[in-house]
Amino acid sequence: MHKIFSKDWFIEIESKLREMGLDSDDKSFDEIKENLSNQKKLNPTEFASTVSYVILAGGFSQKTAKRIHKIIMDMLPSGASVEDLLNVFNNKNKINAIYKIWNNRQDFCDGFYKCYTLDEKLNYLQHLPHIGKITANHLARNLGENVVKYDIWIQRLGVVYGRNSGLAEKIDNGKLDRDIKKCCDEMFEHLHKQTNLPIGYIDVVLWKALQNHLIEV
Repeated sequence: MHKIFSKDWFIEIESKLREMGLDSDDKSFDEIKENLSNQKKLNPTEFASTVSYVILAGGFSQKTAKRIHKIIMDMLPSGASVEDLLNVFNNKNKINAIYKIWNNRQDFCDGFYKCYTLDEKLNYLQHLPHIGKITANHLARNLGENVVKYDIWIQRLGVVYGRNSGLAEKIDNGKLDRDIKKCCDEMFEHLHKQTNLPIGYIDVVLWKALQNHLIEV
């Protein structure tokens, strides 16, 4: 393995993920990279599908989330009820949120694209059903915004980059510590300079590598 946080280190990790068939989130690595470089405006159905995937992905493996997401998104256009969806995935809070997103997809989609700045967009997404502050960053990235999802995996790696083991006790998937965020931001800025890749793309590669133990922290 090359020196940690070097360009060669990142490229090696990215290559291993591709070789293992793990080069995706809701879209493939290549699609994610392209959308972060040339953001595509989604229609209301695509917007609802993207939000729904992020709602489902929290706490589940990508394979499970993708399987359930496909079934639900195939059912909704046919007029499926909440009860129908609960028979597929018995999580009332998530299903109610997805159902509300679907039924109000035009308004929610229009509202997002009326936002101009990144801060406005993130604030808007945080107020969608079942989307919190950290999840909003995941969703924003999947919508083509060049942002980082500061989840627990990335926080751990950021602490390693910052060489401040004392911050480890502040790692929290629900509340992002300011000093940990600073470490993460410096890590992403460093890797962006090393690779010239969008930080949102670097984020998804590192996140997937951490999840699959290609990086141990």
